[in-house]
Amino acid sequence: MPILDCYNSHLLNIPYPLKKKRSKDLFFCGCFFCWKKRAIVDCVQRVLATGERERYPEEDPSLAQSKSMTQQPARICILGGGFGGLYTALRLSQLDWAKAKKPEIVLVDQRDRFLFTPLLYELVTGELQTWEIAIPFAEILAGTGVRFHQATVSSIDLEAKHVQVQDGTEFPYDRLVLSIGGETPLNLVPGAAEYAIPFRSLHDAYRLNEQLSLVEASEADRIRVVVVGAGYSGVELACKLADRLGDRGRVRLIEQGDQILRSATEFNRESANKAIEARGIWLDLDTTVESIGPNTISLLYKGQVDELPADLVLWTIGTRINPILADLPLKQNRRGQLAVDATLQVVDHPEIFALGDMADCQDDAGQQVPSTAQAAFQQADYAGWNLWASLTDRPLLPFRYQNLGEMMTLGVNNATLTSMDMKLDGSLAHVARRLTYLQRMPTLQHQLKVGFNWMTEPLQDLLGGH
Repeated sequence: MPILDCYNSHLLNIPYPLKKKRSKDLFFCGCFFCWKKRAIVDCVQRVLATGERERYPEEDPSLAQSKSMTQQPARICILGGGFGGLYTALRLSQLDWAKAKKPEIVLVDQRDRFLFTPLLYELVTGELQTWEIAIPFAEILAGTGVRFHQATVSSIDLEAKHVQVQDGTEFPYDRLVLSIGGETPLNLVPGAAEYAIPFRSLHDAYRLNEQLSLVEASEADRIRVVVVGAGYSGVELACKLADRLGDRGRVRLIEQGDQILRSATEFNRESANKAIEARGIWLDLDTTVESIGPNTISLLYKGQVDELPADLVLWTIGTRINPILADLPLKQNRRGQLAVDATLQVVDHPEIFALGDMADCQDDAGQQVPSTAQAAFQQADYAGWNLWASLTDRPLLPFRYQNLGEMMTLGVNNATLTSMDMKLDGSLAHVARRLTYLQRMPTLQHQLKVGFNWMTEPLQDLLGGH
């Protein structure tokens, strides 16, 4: 059997129980990557076929300085506590570090809690409570060795290798992880910044609920709500709003294209169209927004502009990369995303890793990685591993994205789901979606708390007379 140094290093030093299994004269260990994703096997087979192997960290001159600092532990600074940043930090805390090499890990985010964004829509209808989907970082990171600092990043000095935040604190780093989430651009049409509500953060959900409560308490016969953008967020939000407002609601969904959910599967698109029709949501295709006023919205359709009354306008179009990255001397695409290689390292800066919304990434198979929570969740596993590998003389693993399907909520207790060969809609898809997201919540303790609450909630409602 050929002995390859990259594979041999992995096999002998992996911090998981070995479960060797012979296949084509190669052995697989029992780690997450070999046993489940087999990414290292692809690396070995590439070596056998081409004679090329992964580049060792010490072979890169830009990493030599941090490698020589044997007396001081390496410092890893993670900017952004969304799916990419938080789960990278958790992955790092689970890996086996030699005592002398265990790094100092700090996670920086402007918020005090992690938001499980796919379930944000349930706050609109009251199906979930804030504590279930917004977990304090202090609670999540307790006992992990990861330090949390709540602050807004003000500057990044790539030459000096330090990050400064608005409270004046500086964080020097040997490895930097960029996972600052995107923002919703509200400068695309006149009036959007003043009168439209985005739907991306906990603050946005609170603001929407506050405005909905005001119009619901009014004596108006009709509550007119316009949702701009018929992508995933717009469709999910429109269905939730229609269910909340009931007969008083007049929900309108605006889409500049000729169909909703352009990138969705056909099954999910059909399920969404049925949900929209069943709820009486007005759907305006091939329509653009000209302007937004205090209680109006102007729409352009086939060259004609109509001004319609609107009590609320929700804006779900677009993602703008955080402005802190704009001035950095890093390779970017036209959308401002950072160019990264398959190992999630920023091009020409191997000490910097980028993932999530801000990364323009093609995986090891050459497929473009989407800017979704699912992709960031997967990238975090590899980013954590590759940070560990770059500091412990292991080979880095190229990221390979696995499309596990897509799920959407389409109103109260209703959803649609496609995964592999499985297609579900209705209440069964709703249950499957909830269980899938429960399993992806960041800690076992929180999974148990939320799961117990979901199981006992029907009994609580029954006893409370709801």
